[in-house]
Amino acid sequence: MPKHFRMIDAARRNLTAIENSAVDELLAGRMGRRDFLRHGSVLGLSLPFLGSLVTAAGLGTQQARAEGKPGGTVRAGVATPGGAIDPVTYYDSGSYQLVFQTAEFLCVTQPDLTLKPVLAESWAPNEDGSVWTFKLRKGVKFHNGEDFKADDVVATFDRLADPSGASNALSVFKGLLSKGGTQKVDDHTVAFHLDAPNGSFPYSVSIDNYNAVILPASYEGDYEKTFEGTGPFRLETYTPKVGATFVRNPDYWGEKALPDRLEFKFYGDVQPRILALQAGEVDILDAVPLDVSQVVLNSPDITVLRVASTAHRQLHMRCDTGPFTDKRVRQALALCIDRSKLVDGLCRGMAATGNDSPFAPAFPATDKTVPQRVQDLAKARQLLEAAGVAGGFDITLTTLRYSDIPGYAQLFQNFAKKIGARVALNIEDQDKYYGKAVFGQSDWLDSPLGITDYAHRSVPNVFLKSPLVSDGPWNAAHFKSPAFDGMVTSYLKALDVGAQRRTASDIQRLLLDETPVIFSYFPDLLVPVRKNVSGLPPIAAGLLLDRVSLS
Repeated sequence: MPKHFRMIDAARRNLTAIENSAVDELLAGRMGRRDFLRHGSVLGLSLPFLGSLVTAAGLGTQQARAEGKPGGTVRAGVATPGGAIDPVTYYDSGSYQLVFQTAEFLCVTQPDLTLKPVLAESWAPNEDGSVWTFKLRKGVKFHNGEDFKADDVVATFDRLADPSGASNALSVFKGLLSKGGTQKVDDHTVAFHLDAPNGSFPYSVSIDNYNAVILPASYEGDYEKTFEGTGPFRLETYTPKVGATFVRNPDYWGEKALPDRLEFKFYGDVQPRILALQAGEVDILDAVPLDVSQVVLNSPDITVLRVASTAHRQLHMRCDTGPFTDKRVRQALALCIDRSKLVDGLCRGMAATGNDSPFAPAFPATDKTVPQRVQDLAKARQLLEAAGVAGGFDITLTTLRYSDIPGYAQLFQNFAKKIGARVALNIEDQDKYYGKAVFGQSDWLDSPLGITDYAHRSVPNVFLKSPLVSDGPWNAAHFKSPAFDGMVTSYLKALDVGAQRRTASDIQRLLLDETPVIFSYFPDLLVPVRKNVSGLPPIAAGLLLDRVSLS
């Protein structure tokens, strides 16, 4: 037996049945290197161990990271935080970009969607994925000198999962993790007892869930005074509506940050941010919208990091409101869209084509053999005729003034006109569109036809549950399908990658048939930096600046 196969066999003796099923997928060629590393990391296997298996299987080696030069001040331009910064309740990029520098997660996603341990050293599920046990890192201290322990993790997730509170993370934890479900095993071990089995739970306590930074058990609010955390930077100054500065944490448990200092400047709009970058007033911006990207793409002093993202725009049609009660009308509108014009024109080629389900091409479980829906005006007209609306219909599309969405709305209006659908546009400010984000008090959730932006996630769980299951809190399409609900339950609880892939295929085909929501494209995330900046990890979740250096 060749030496590398002996190494694989020896390693497999210590793996569980679920872990060995992933190795089977790798060796059979049904799973590539990237997907194997990602799935193995979700199950809690270390990246070095997974890398050794990949190497032994003859599928390449891990690339070493070039280390940057220490010192200096890195300046970032970000959106002005929407209000008082509180990790429990915040939802805006301007707030969480700051908190990511000072507070940490149990784990973080990497560019290839693998999970890297941070405050957790390892984790593992029980046999059905209903309990996940996390081993916590020892020797970690908060900036105030307190030891990081299991009590802090329990308090953090009880806070986030409390239905009587205002936690923004309830969109993730509803039906997944209840208050009291996070239990201390010992000072450095916690067990998450879930409301239902879940095969990718670690993403829910990672940077993917930007509210899930670990705070001290004693946290009572007023975060802006301290920016308390365990992270590589500590607060120096914070001035609301103006900016913030942070300095390297000399007592950090891990590799010390490269920059001596971070300086954040707040901007009320994207245009002043871009001007500041062009003028050399800042070194890095948070992500910029597609509609202004050309300005920075053409600048000789600026590099734009393109990150493949699962962010998207959902075009919902209310399935309980005419004419969308008939799925043939919904299918007709999906067929009138020229997706190539959206990707190549609206997005300037910096997007992936959508196929009317949240399974983006970037997700490993996505079944790429499902036929891609393309523009077919003749079939669309036939469907409208069969549905009894051969003469077309009048409808208002309500959406928000954000990034490329108004442009998408106008293009959709033109596409729909070709099959006789007369679409009037109602483009609102974000506050008016979202309202109170509950049914009956939200143009987003109540409009018969609308377009809504959804931010990147490393797994499709939230995209499947919140806007599409029958009782989902973001179900703007008012879509109710027991068959779909059952498929989602099966997908979410699957620990085996083969089972995930099979169920994902069923979901994709069902949504193509029902078409409650149109997923036309998944735009790339665009992060502009000046040419002298290196070391920024290209992840879609946000800015992590501790390994950034300036030349």
